[in-house]
Amino acid sequence: MRRIILFTGIIALLLGTASCSKKNIDPSTPTNTGGGGGVTIPNGKPLPSGAGDGVTYINSGTSAIFNIYAPGKTSMAVIGEFNNWAPTAMTVTPDGNNWWVQIDNLDPNKEYAYQYLADGTLKIADPYCEKILDPDNDKYIPASVYPNLKAYPAGQTGIVSVMQANQPTYTWKYPNFTRPDKNKLVIYELHVRDFVGTHSYKTIADTLNYLSNLGVNAVELMPVNEFEGNSSWGYNPSFYFAVDKYYGTKNDLKALIDACHARGMAVILDMVLNHSFGQSPMVQLYFDKTTQKPLSTNPWFNVDPRHPYNVGYDFNHQSAATKYFAKNVMKFYMQQYHIDGYRFDLAKGFTQTLSTDDASFAAYDASRVAIWNDYKNFINSIDNNNFYTILEFFGGDREEKELSDNGMMLWNNLNYNFNEATMGYVPTSNFSRLYFSNHSGFTQPDNIVSYMESHDEERLMFKNITYGNSSGANGYNVKTLATALAR
Repeated sequence: MRRIILFTGIIALLLGTASCSKKNIDPSTPTNTGGGGGVTIPNGKPLPSGAGDGVTYINSGTSAIFNIYAPGKTSMAVIGEFNNWAPTAMTVTPDGNNWWVQIDNLDPNKEYAYQYLADGTLKIADPYCEKILDPDNDKYIPASVYPNLKAYPAGQTGIVSVMQANQPTYTWKYPNFTRPDKNKLVIYELHVRDFVGTHSYKTIADTLNYLSNLGVNAVELMPVNEFEGNSSWGYNPSFYFAVDKYYGTKNDLKALIDACHARGMAVILDMVLNHSFGQSPMVQLYFDKTTQKPLSTNPWFNVDPRHPYNVGYDFNHQSAATKYFAKNVMKFYMQQYHIDGYRFDLAKGFTQTLSTDDASFAAYDASRVAIWNDYKNFINSIDNNNFYTILEFFGGDREEKELSDNGMMLWNNLNYNFNEATMGYVPTSNFSRLYFSNHSGFTQPDNIVSYMESHDEERLMFKNITYGNSSGANGYNVKTLATALAR
C-alpha cells in the first residue's frame, strides 16, 4: 500500500500504512481533580452543580461562574470590566483545589475583558478562555484578518481574557465527514503564516482547490492555538483553548475545516503538549522569579526538564493535573472544531524518566508507553471513528511497535535518504526504512508515516540547487532548475 504526504508544497512519499465554558471530561466529577493532597478547608464551599473549568454561563448568560484550579493559593479574585477591575473575592472549594465566584448583571451580548488576581499581587489570564487580548501584539493584526477586534482595556497590564455568553455561532455544513483510511492519506503540512501572504484562514479556504488538484486528502495545520508573539511556527504555546487571532476568528477556522471536509480532506492539528512558555498562566501561577523556573509546587510543570530536547517549560505527564488538562485540550478540539486527528509534537518527551543524551532519551521507557496508551485510550473514548493519532516520536523500534499496536501512527523521517536521491547521490539513498516490515516487530502496516520533508528539514529543492550532483561526461547537472524539479 502506498500513501503520499505533501509538506508545505513539497511531495513526500509515504509507504505503509462554543462558548468560553469548558465542561469537564467527566461530568460526575465537576472539580479539577489534579491534586490537593487530601486537604480539607473548613470554610470551603463546593462548586455549584454544573460549573466547569473557566467560565460557565447561567441565567441565560446574565450570570457567570468563574472557576480556576489553583491549589495552595492564599487568595484568588476576579477582576474585569464587569467590576471596574476592582477585585471580587473568590471562594475556595473544601479540598483547597479550586476557587470560584458568581458574577451577576452581565450583558450576554457584550465581550468582557477579565483576569484573575492571585495572592493579591499576580494578575493572570484564564487558562481555559477561548480568546485573549495582547497589549503588545494585537496592534499588528489587520482588520481584514480579524474584524472588529476588541480594544485592549486601558490602564491594564498583561494578557487579559475575553468572555461573552452569546457568541457568534457556526453551523457546520458537513458534520458527518467520512475520514480517509489511514493507508490512503495524502497529507499536506501547512503553516498558515507562510502558506498565504494574508496569514488568514479565509484566504486558505479560498485556495483549497490547489491542494485538491495535488491529490491532497488531509491538511495538517501547524499549531494554531495562541502562542507568544504573532510570527511563529506555533511551538511556543501559552493558551490552549484560544485560537491565535493573527490567523482569524475561531469561526473562520471552523469554516476552513468545513471547507476541507467538503473536498474530502481531513484536518489534522499539530498539538504541542510537551511544554508551554512563560506567557502561560499555569506557568506564572507557580513560578520562581529568582531561578526563572517553575516552583516545585507547580501542579503541571517540572522544575527542570526531564529530557535534552525540551524548550520552554516541561509538562509532567505523570501529574494528575497535567493529565486532566491535556485530556480537556484533546477533547475540546475534537468536539468543538471537528478535528480529524492530532500530530503530537515531541511525543518522546512525555516522560518523567530523566535522560541527558540521545541514547538515554531513546532507550525503551515503559512509563512513557503507559502515558501514551492512556492518552490514546482517552482519545478513543471520545472518537473512535478512524481518528488519527500521530506521534513525532523517533524512538526505538520496540517502543514504537508497542505504540503502533495500540493504533498510534509514528513519524518516520527519511529526509536524508530521499534528499541524497534528489541531489543525485544514489549510493547513500537507502529507502529500506520506508517499509514497516523493516521496523523490528511491526505488524501494523498502516501506522508508519514516512516523509521526505517537514518543517524541521531544509527544503529539498534548495539543497538540489545548492548541492546537487553533476556528470561532466554528458552535462547532466542537478543544480539546473529543470533537472532539480524533475528529480
